Amino acid sequence: MPELPEVETTLRGIEPYITHQLVDALVVRQAQLRWCIQDNLNDILRGQRIIGCHRRAKYLLIQFEIGTLIIHLGMSGSLRIFRDNIPAPLKHDHVDIRFKNGVVLRYHDPRRFGAILWFEEKHDAIPLLTHLGPEPLEDNFNGNYLYQTLKTQSRPIKTALMDNEVVVGVGNIYANESLFAAGILPTRAAKSLKKKECITLVEAIQKILRRAIETGGSTLKDFVDSEGRSGYFQQEYKVYGRADEACKACDTPIQKSIIGQRGTFFCPRCQR
Repeated sequence: MPELPEVETTLRGIEPYITHQLVDALVVRQAQLRWCIQDNLNDILRGQRIIGCHRRAKYLLIQFEIGTLIIHLGMSGSLRIFRDNIPAPLKHDHVDIRFKNGVVLRYHDPRRFGAILWFEEKHDAIPLLTHLGPEPLEDNFNGNYLYQTLKTQSRPIKTALMDNEVVVGVGNIYANESLFAAGILPTRAAKSLKKKECITLVEAIQKILRRAIETGGSTLKDFVDSEGRSGYFQQEYKVYGRADEACKACDTPIQKSIIGQRGTFFCPRCQR
């Protein structure tokens, strides 16, 4: 599943080509995504100008003067920009947004768990987004905030990190890697973390997410960026997907367990 770095990479890839552009047409070849694309969306968007592009959690927000188009990549979605020699759509190329300058933004989603939703509200008033916690790379996500949020929670720290009401966008890969970097076992009760550990964990999350964005995210099945390229952060994994391999820090075999139905990887020596 594309996680925050992949979505941020997508945003940075499409934003320069579609901001301030006028929509010529919305072509829907398959409307049945996670939620059905509304029938009149082409009529709504035709002739409208994009005034800004943003990301909130794993949602891409394309802002128009009359409302907000939200795109979620789901399990296998991706967005591609085409400028010249637009290729014929492939089997899973479900939606094109065509612009008057000739650019095409194409949505591809083999599993169809993604979503394209229209809201007349500005993005900060959309009910779908109002329950979300802070962005992990913004100042309000800090050690004190995390400590105060976790101090009454008995669930595993990894589960808490993947709760979008605690912090958005820290998915399975980056939760595993951040907990290793912070030296914290993923099975520990969230409330057991000291304030100093929360500060260290926040710093680890931010460092790893920034590095993942720099390298274009991870090479996840079916995911490519707006130019069709895969990410490279998977080459830097310390624990994720490395069960039974030697820890890169101490040579102890990496262990795997299941927490919240998700594969969880850790070093029993480096993490406490």
